[in-house]
Amino acid sequence: MTTDPLRLGIAGLGTVGAGVLKMIHKNAALIGLRTGRNIIVTAVSAQSRDKDRGVDLSGFAWEDDPVALAKRNDVDVFVELMGGSDGPAKDATEAAITAGKDVVTANKAMLAIHGQSLALAAEAAGRVIRFEAAVAGGIPVVKALAEGLAGNEITRILGVMNGSCNYILTRMENAGLSYEEIFAEAEGLGYLEADPNLDVGGIDAAHKLAILASIAFGTEIDFDKVVLEGIGAVTIEDIHAAADMGYRIKLLGVAQMTGRGLEQRMTPCLVPATSPLGQLEGGTNMVILEGADCGQIALRGAGAGEGPTASAVMSDVMDLARGLRLSTFGQPANTLVKTQPATTATPAPFYLRMQLLDKPGALAKIASVMGEAGVSVDRMRQYGHDAGNAPVLIVTHKTTRTAIDQVLVDFNQTQVVDGTPVVLRIESA
Repeated sequence: MTTDPLRLGIAGLGTVGAGVLKMIHKNAALIGLRTGRNIIVTAVSAQSRDKDRGVDLSGFAWEDDPVALAKRNDVDVFVELMGGSDGPAKDATEAAITAGKDVVTANKAMLAIHGQSLALAAEAAGRVIRFEAAVAGGIPVVKALAEGLAGNEITRILGVMNGSCNYILTRMENAGLSYEEIFAEAEGLGYLEADPNLDVGGIDAAHKLAILASIAFGTEIDFDKVVLEGIGAVTIEDIHAAADMGYRIKLLGVAQMTGRGLEQRMTPCLVPATSPLGQLEGGTNMVILEGADCGQIALRGAGAGEGPTASAVMSDVMDLARGLRLSTFGQPANTLVKTQPATTATPAPFYLRMQLLDKPGALAKIASVMGEAGVSVDRMRQYGHDAGNAPVLIVTHKTTRTAIDQVLVDFNQTQVVDGTPVVLRIESA
């Protein structure tokens, strides 16, 4: 193995890019001992030369165009930290592959949408794309799936993969405030993306889930088939009601291969309050991997931020420095199978919250409708009357979403349900 320095070109000098430069400078001796060679930065690119990033850039060549950076002869590894599914990030990544460079990226959107074509191009050119930083910040979940658990048949992935959403939901519960109030607070603190819907709409987390599902199940990435629902409709009433029934609400990603096809969901769910996911607070992420042989593996840590994400970038860079070269998604891209999305989801318990009109026999009518649809009630609670309405909570035994949807239609015929019931899936964790 060569002992020549590994030369990096870094495109994007935001929080993560600056963090990588700081880490290389601060830990240079440690990195050299652990890889057997020095890692140096030869050139950088960003939108502005003049911005104060808290790091000295005078020793690096500057390129205004990231594509030009990707083609430089003094760059061995192109480090893409710009973000965005298309545009400069994709153009520069493709240019790097064509120019014979390996790529390290933190760009989950680009991989979720173009990962298959980029992987095919890289592997045809004998190049490597690494992306630990694209999923769950400092948590080494990509490495865990592609390396540590590579001999396992993975049965399920689930987790909280967006710290901003977890912050909002736990803050709502702890402060007793509405979604709108905590959303404004999170935005003011800079916890949300420039387009907040990437966070609260579940898109950011769904990108990550699609990437993990590809590695886990040997499928081509199929982000468009992720069932997606954000947290905007979650109310403080649901958070309190869920807590009263022993649950907490999380934006939960779930991927599993079934006889009906691949399930991929990123939706608000209830999880047991005493479970590891249920106890997750603030902006922390957690990914749980389940395998036929390894059992359940829980990985918990910071899902974003300068240090954790730079740490993940450097993990990939150091693997390349050591000569470790893996297929992009854990196996050759041309062997990944096209996804067959599951037509129906795995049965699960469901939580329903509704307002019943204060009429004799109202509860009996609801129970009758559910029984006729084959939906069995596990627990039911009725709270004090309010202006002629009676709030009712129901937790079902395992059933299908199709059966729940039929129940909702039949509720309309009873003339005792006021408004539209809230329905949330319950996941065991």
